[in-house]
Amino acid sequence: MRPSLLLLLAASALALAACSSATKRNGFRSDAPIYSNAVLNLAQTQGRWAQVASFARQPDAECRAGGASIIETAAGLSILARLCLDGEALDINSPLAITGPGRLTPTGDAPAPLDRAWWVLWADTDLRTLVIGTPDGSFGFILNRGAPLTPDRLAAAKQVLVFNGYDTTHLQVW
Repeated sequence: MRPSLLLLLAASALALAACSSATKRNGFRSDAPIYSNAVLNLAQTQGRWAQVASFARQPDAECRAGGASIIETAAGLSILARLCLDGEALDINSPLAITGPGRLTPTGDAPAPLDRAWWVLWADTDLRTLVIGTPDGSFGFILNRGAPLTPDRLAAAKQVLVFNGYDTTHLQVW
C-alpha cells in the first residue's frame, strides 16, 4: 500500500473516531467541552431563585419546579433548595465550596446527583437568570429571580446549554 494512501486511511479513521466521541452522551450532555462563567462573582448569586427548567428523561407530572435560596454565611455560601431533577424532587441544605471560577460544590450532606460539582454556565448581566450544569451531565437546570423568565433569556439559556453539550430536547420548562 502506498504511504499516502495509508496516511489518508489513518486520517479518515481518526476523523471518524473524533465524530463518534463527540456524540457520546454523559447523562444529559455529550462529552463536548463545558465552560463555567469565569467572570461571575459567586457572592452575587445570593437570594431567592425559582427553578424554571430542568432536564428529565421522562418528565413527571408530580415533580414541579422548585426553588433555591443561596445565603452568604460567615463560612461562605450555603444553599437551601428543593429542585426537580430528572423527574424527582430533591432537597439540599448544604454549604457550597467555591472550587473555581463559576464553580460550586456542596460540602454537606447532598443527595446524588446534587453531591457533585455545579458549574454556573451563564448568568445574564442583571443576574436574573442562572444556568447551572455539571461536567458529568447528570443534571442541568435554569434558575430565575424576580419577574417571570422572558423568552429572550430562555432562548439565551438554551443556546448556552447547547454550546456546553446539552441536548435540550430533554429540557422541561415550567
